[in-house]
Amino acid sequence: MSGNELGLFLRNRREAVTPAQVGLPTGARRRTPGLRRAELATLAGVSVEYIIRLEQGRDRRPSPQVLSALAGALHLAPSERIHLYRLTKAADGGFTCMGGAQPNRDVRPTVRAILDQLEPTPAVVLNQLSEVLACNDGYRRLMAPTGLLDGDGWANLARFVLTDPRARSCYPDWDERADDVVAALKQGPFRADPNIAALADELTVAAGGDFVRRVETVPGLTAATGIIRLNHPEAGRLRLSYEALELSADDDQRLIVHLPADTASEAALNRLEGRQPGGLRAVNS
Repeated sequence: MSGNELGLFLRNRREAVTPAQVGLPTGARRRTPGLRRAELATLAGVSVEYIIRLEQGRDRRPSPQVLSALAGALHLAPSERIHLYRLTKAADGGFTCMGGAQPNRDVRPTVRAILDQLEPTPAVVLNQLSEVLACNDGYRRLMAPTGLLDGDGWANLARFVLTDPRARSCYPDWDERADDVVAALKQGPFRADPNIAALADELTVAAGGDFVRRVETVPGLTAATGIIRLNHPEAGRLRLSYEALELSADDDQRLIVHLPADTASEAALNRLEGRQPGGLRAVNS
């Protein structure tokens, strides 16, 4: 872990906000693609020196009032505001929401029933370690040919993406996919949780710089929706829209559902599923 997740997140969001979004003029000579530190300081009503201290990690416990001002100035979404607050709590050395508990690998019967009801739509339940805890047949048909589900024990999405050579062939946008799985691991206590710390140590050795660089630079905030491109060994090129749904806090698990994102992927998935056209419909149809 970089040790300065708060500073990393603030800098990342500052550089993502354009002057036009906050009503500032866009000058012809700007060295940063987003807001300057001085501009953010003015918008949030704090000093530029304080912004520098936050981004450099020399102050990791801003007051709730300052957090609120920064969140408003950066136009943070509700999920990003929650993440910002959690980062300030994580600055306390012993902080962890999970304590010494083992990861929850029990999937509730109602969640398993939802997986079955979603068939043939590929759906999977992952925990904080990115372990595949349960999936329906649609997900098995989609992902088994890639190699993700090979072997004994719990299949692990992060381990597959970062250490299995087949993943680079499967995901044409491998860098973006690697960013996603590292962000998911970092969302929460990360190394303060001994189970995630053990996996991070393994990936540090097995994936080397591909993992370490992302730990240092990728904020721990995952996208709840998006599109994944997949070069499928049997179905060919696929574009899949996904929705990641957080289950209850007691579960500490995510349900991820995949749908074809275009008509070509719709046809390919229906062939893979052995179904007539229309069994799975593209979300933009």
